Amino acid sequence: MQQLVINEPFQMIQREVKKPSIQNSHDVLLKITHIGICGTDTHAFAGEQPFFSYPRVLGHELAAIVEAVGEDVTGIQVGDRATVIPYIHCGKCAPCRRGQTNCCKTIQVLGVHTDGGMGEYIVVDESIVITDNAVSGEQLAIVEPLAIGAHAVRRSELTEKDTVLVIGAGPIGLGAARFAKLRGAKTVLMDLNEERLAYGQAWTEADDVIIVNNDVLVQLREKFNGELPTVVFDATGNQKSMEASFEYVEHSGTLVFIGLMKKTITFNDPDFHSRELTLKSSRNATLEDFETVMKHMQAGEIKEGYVTKEIAFEDAIAYFEAKQYNTNKVQIYFK
Repeated sequence: MQQLVINEPFQMIQREVKKPSIQNSHDVLLKITHIGICGTDTHAFAGEQPFFSYPRVLGHELAAIVEAVGEDVTGIQVGDRATVIPYIHCGKCAPCRRGQTNCCKTIQVLGVHTDGGMGEYIVVDESIVITDNAVSGEQLAIVEPLAIGAHAVRRSELTEKDTVLVIGAGPIGLGAARFAKLRGAKTVLMDLNEERLAYGQAWTEADDVIIVNNDVLVQLREKFNGELPTVVFDATGNQKSMEASFEYVEHSGTLVFIGLMKKTITFNDPDFHSRELTLKSSRNATLEDFETVMKHMQAGEIKEGYVTKEIAFEDAIAYFEAKQYNTNKVQIYFK
């Protein structure tokens, strides 16, 4: 079978490898149909991804068709459409016992800590396979990035009484904005790019947008009736943006960092303390978040158009090498 692998930063190759097969009774053999590309992948290509080593096969936003199952697999049939929860957890450590499998102490994320699905086939344990024959391959491959946004919103504990700012109108930010809106909160998107903001507002149904400039605080107070938002999500993974985001939260509000980078974040402790802010990180997602996304998909509450560029598997290397990532969500498909 054909597979893409990064041997070192900026060096991706296509190679022929043996097709995987069922080895254990709970294995599922998946024939990949769609693979989402995200910031994790592009940062890994550039050598900027934390928790990463080379060589590595990328690919954790997957849609597939079940080709074979182990003898003890239940509830999954050959021919089913499927997606994968790419966070392999131990089930035994303290976070796992609390149901927080997304931050398992020994977590292995497909395409990050272990080889992912950027090839024609992959074998995974049945425990991380979700099937849904009513959803298209394109939709199944966006469940994972949307689940990250859904998880961040759940972490924030926001309600319809909150006011929300989402910084970064990329794929993860749009997911957070959409699920905040589905909870009934007034939601505003902020970004540097007006075109991304216009698209993001239409897709998420956000109430308003803010373009980043020197008057961000003035714009925020205009949008939120003289106050600041009670919940702020930063989905940029940018140090300058993340440090500035502390200023945008109303007294007693909550700041959630969804984005990730390799640098150290600093903030003014007296200001943080005097406003009694709550700071949270949001990592990955859980089965509950995947189920939330799929429930809203099935209800028709997740619009089409999240995927804005499709490329054939044979063109994927050229896409990474061009480094033109200025689109919302790119998917690789097999012809």
